[in-house]
Amino acid sequence: MGSIKQRLQDDVKSAMLAGDSARLECLRGLKSAILYAEVAAGKREEGLGDEEIMALFAKEAKKRQESADLYVQGGAQERADKELTEKGIIEEYLPTQLGEAELAAVIDDVISQVKPEGLQQMGQVISQVKARVGLAADGSVIAVLVKERLQG
Repeated sequence: MGSIKQRLQDDVKSAMLAGDSARLECLRGLKSAILYAEVAAGKREEGLGDEEIMALFAKEAKKRQESADLYVQGGAQERADKELTEKGIIEEYLPTQLGEAELAAVIDDVISQVKPEGLQQMGQVISQVKARVGLAADGSVIAVLVKERLQG
């Protein structure tokens, strides 16, 4: 059993003992998401690796943020808060997100190496930045910052 899966299992037990039903529900949902992804990938026996699980959790956190945004637009703040609480729980398993200044420094470094000629090479810059930062930055944030740099 991978270290993230083991930590998740331990956290489920802790939440049960603490009677924290909101946390327990979220953690069980994550376990379910892992199981579903393992079955879909044909990896039920060996399971997903920690990198694959973190990528899955990053997607789950992003889904919670998107749902919360929609709930806020619809005037359902209580439901938005629930989604954001779950997002916070999921992010405990992810690498700390880079600040905008740190991310900008990585982008500037990649641009100085690639020397792109306008927006045509934006994808190349984005893919190299993603390769360097991994899950420590959201892809959409990277894309916006790269585009700003290449247009400016």
